[in-house]
Amino acid sequence: MDIIDVVIPSYSPDRRLLQILELMEEQTVPIRRLHLINTEEKGLTALLSGAGLTEADLKKRYPFLEILHIRKEEFDHGRTRNLGVRLAEGADYVVMMTQDALPEADDLIERLINALKADERIAAAYARQLPNRDAGAAETCTRSFNYPPESRTKTEADLPKLGIKTFFCSNVCAAYRMDLLKEAGGFPEPMIFNEDMVYAGHAVRKGYAIRYEAEARVYHSHNYRALQQFHRNFDLGVSQAQHPEVFAGVPSEGEGIRFVKSVLRYLKENHALKESPAFLIGCAFRLAGYRLGKGYSFLPGFLVRAFTGSPLFWEQEPVRQ
Repeated sequence: MDIIDVVIPSYSPDRRLLQILELMEEQTVPIRRLHLINTEEKGLTALLSGAGLTEADLKKRYPFLEILHIRKEEFDHGRTRNLGVRLAEGADYVVMMTQDALPEADDLIERLINALKADERIAAAYARQLPNRDAGAAETCTRSFNYPPESRTKTEADLPKLGIKTFFCSNVCAAYRMDLLKEAGGFPEPMIFNEDMVYAGHAVRKGYAIRYEAEARVYHSHNYRALQQFHRNFDLGVSQAQHPEVFAGVPSEGEGIRFVKSVLRYLKENHALKESPAFLIGCAFRLAGYRLGKGYSFLPGFLVRAFTGSPLFWEQEPVRQ
């Protein structure tokens, strides 16, 4: 039987984390352990207290659950997940998830693992993300644009057609072959953001494939404000600038134009054009953040710290003063 572990980093989680634990227990393919790497113990304590639970209660209810608390200063998108990989020693596969990714069905794990087993070239398989109930029309279309209903296996041969989308992978919910993770030395670290895509890019460059498994589904979406989008895209740009071995020469702007056109068309067809001003403003902030992030090395340190969404990252990564 395959040994499967799940790794979830968390920070001030809400009740969705408790739902995830319940849904993990119901999966058609059992997991061995779920490693919850929680940043700041008080956040998890507050959630449990509100539900009338203690950490001991939670572990008793879910015997597969292991909890490790770390300090805020210790969190890093790559390093923290690599810690999870080490905790999952002995597993054949490890599934990375986030604290707000709710499985849509009880076969989520089974579908992801079967996708990996179907082709030995596949290094990672990531799930389709469906919009939450509170998602607006623009966010609903965004989920559909990035996570269409058709599955696809992506290799280096797809670069001329897909461009940067060839490397797309999301640790919101993605399964990995443990042997290849170890062979690669885990996720890159330190990482400001985008550790999943950088890992996928390295794998594709080495001749492996990335699988988008549309039949494995989680509910996950955000209603970000324009400034939040700016910060996220600044960090995205930084991550790409710091890994030219993956992203150099791979176009991304064309994908952005196609995205904007797709969402505006969707808003018109669904009589939701009232969302278009906020959407376009958000797109402008995304583009500005991304381009500034790509050129972060030319910015003074005080601007980098003002633009980033990950200020603690820059305490270990030198910036120009």
